[in-house]
Amino acid sequence: MCAPRLVLLLFLMFPESAWPQPSFSPSGVVPTPSDLGPKGTETPRALPGISTAGPTAVTPSVPGNRTMDLFPVLPVCVCDLTPGACDINCCCDRDCYLLHPRTVFSFCLPGSVRSSSWVCVDNSLIFRSNSPFPTRVFTDSNGIRQFCVHVNNSELNYFQKLQKVDTINFQALAAEFGGFHFISTFQIQSPPPFYRAGDPILTYFSKWSIVSLLRQPAGVGAGGLCAESNPAGFLDSKSTTCTRFFKNLASSCISDPALDAASYYNFTVLKVPRGMTDLQNMKFLVPVTLVSQAASPLLAGNTCQNVVSQVMYEIETNGTFGIQRVSVSFQQTNLTIEPDASLQQRFVTRFRAFEQNTAASRPGPRSGNPGYIVGKPLLALTGDVSYSMTLLQSQGDGTCSEKRHKVQFGVNAISGCKLRLREVDYSHLPQEIYQTLHGKPRPEHVAVFGNADPAHKGQWTRILSRNCSVLAMNYTSCCFIPVSLEIQVLWAYIGLQSNPQAHVSGVRFVYQCQFVQASQLQTGVSLTTLVTFVDITQKPESPRGQPRVDWKLPFDFFFPFKVAFSSGIDSQKGSVFPILTMCLLLHGVLYLDTK
Repeated sequence: MCAPRLVLLLFLMFPESAWPQPSFSPSGVVPTPSDLGPKGTETPRALPGISTAGPTAVTPSVPGNRTMDLFPVLPVCVCDLTPGACDINCCCDRDCYLLHPRTVFSFCLPGSVRSSSWVCVDNSLIFRSNSPFPTRVFTDSNGIRQFCVHVNNSELNYFQKLQKVDTINFQALAAEFGGFHFISTFQIQSPPPFYRAGDPILTYFSKWSIVSLLRQPAGVGAGGLCAESNPAGFLDSKSTTCTRFFKNLASSCISDPALDAASYYNFTVLKVPRGMTDLQNMKFLVPVTLVSQAASPLLAGNTCQNVVSQVMYEIETNGTFGIQRVSVSFQQTNLTIEPDASLQQRFVTRFRAFEQNTAASRPGPRSGNPGYIVGKPLLALTGDVSYSMTLLQSQGDGTCSEKRHKVQFGVNAISGCKLRLREVDYSHLPQEIYQTLHGKPRPEHVAVFGNADPAHKGQWTRILSRNCSVLAMNYTSCCFIPVSLEIQVLWAYIGLQSNPQAHVSGVRFVYQCQFVQASQLQTGVSLTTLVTFVDITQKPESPRGQPRVDWKLPFDFFFPFKVAFSSGIDSQKGSVFPILTMCLLLHGVLYLDTK
């Protein structure tokens, strides 16, 4: 007969701190693209005791031997702010026509690439991982190591694909994955195959067989002197202003090329940098088209005529195919011959997406897509014309300027100036001041979102207006005129809490008026405009987290036996029935175990 064996069951009790705790991958730490597959993954369902890390931007890797959608973008591209033009570092902008955006951009803006989700637990709870999915160990901001699993990546099919190495891609793979080499070899760098954002644009002067750069002079120093060596950057639309001083304008009028319009288009532009290898091939050269005729400088008596005051380049691009069209337009002025004469010049470079039909009208820049971005202009509408809402702007002497400050979304501002009246017409004076306060034309609607289309009136909200009351104001010695305008903007966030979008709920113009004596009008009227933004967002109740499993076992396994024995003792030690029952039960268990 076999001796009975006693099986002892041990229940391990984990303290609360030992259970899996929510953890997130640290900011700035991104898994390598080779572990993620060519497409982004969906966020896995949260498990009890395990948290799903927030979305982490990951740039998908694209194998060289498979085709991929030309625009692997998100449904909404929040950084596409310029219609018909490529926004720098916006990897989801369809106007860039880029299969691999990172080949042109140095980085991708947040929200312009697909994101992936990781499930993380404390690394101390993991002894060995047999997960078929990619795993990583991160250290969060608190110094705690987290074990994370990247799930639902069906493209890998549980196996890492072996890369094929041949004579074509050997050098590229060695440069990408290799380290420092002890032997350095001198190599002649060939020009890149296409322009990257910010690269200088190459030009070719066929008359002298010289390759140069497209210049955009900019002001330097306190006086804003023109620096000729400043190059124009690819996809970098900007405007620069500088000043030129002439000791002898009579001789510089005809001899200085900076004053002659012909010097700004007597060259061709290289479509792509690799065109430098074959400058005689016309398919790599793009001529500069003159939009309107510009006359040459002419010295007529005491005046230098047809001097260039503004140069504007319009450059159409087609992704990595390079520059397709270049056009230039000029503004010219006349200068009076005098000692130490000066000229202020403006240089503008604009980039837009290449289109076959350029006659179609283009909408203006967006202030968000769809929601407003803080600091972008507040869009207004009058009729079918969209523009930026503005405030008063003063000149150096404090008088009102024709130029106006743009109202920036989310930025409270105040400005003022003194309006000097040339002729005081008491009947039309209030209307003239009203027009000065709100600008020309008077705004009628405001865009609800930053990407509102002027053709769709439902995307605009009407401006409420409260003018001054003119009851019983018939005075001959004074006038009741508006002196200030307050623009009140109510806005709120809507949409998902993870990606809220700002929209305008309502706008109101509030005018304030006062009595002004007729004698005070001769010295001018002080006007003030201000704008205030009020956030009326009603945040919903935070969602409840997933329930956690909390297993509780008896503190003492022999607790039932203690109760039975203590009950027998309390009943005057005369009742042995409970004790006998428990012994028989234990004997039966042991007997079954030995069979």
